[in-house]
Amino acid sequence: MAKLNVKAFGLAVGIVWGVGMFVLGIIAMAFGWGDRFIEILSSLYIGYKATFLGSIVGAIWGFIDAGIGGIIVAWLYNKFAK
Repeated sequence: MAKLNVKAFGLAVGIVWGVGMFVLGIIAMAFGWGDRFIEILSSLYIGYKATFLGSIVGAIWGFIDAGIGGIIVAWLYNKFAK
């Protein structure tokens, strides 16, 4: 059974979620879509708002949060796949 590269998986998940948080913040700033979701996430990601700077903050938090989560998932997968 193939093993997952733990660092690569964590980096990939972190990048995808970070970009998603940035895009969501920009869309909410421009069109008002997803404001409630940003309110919920801002309770976890300090400084995340529907502004350009808030979108960057959310992207950083999202990258770190999902990156760590991706590392844990890949590590567990490799342990259980043995």
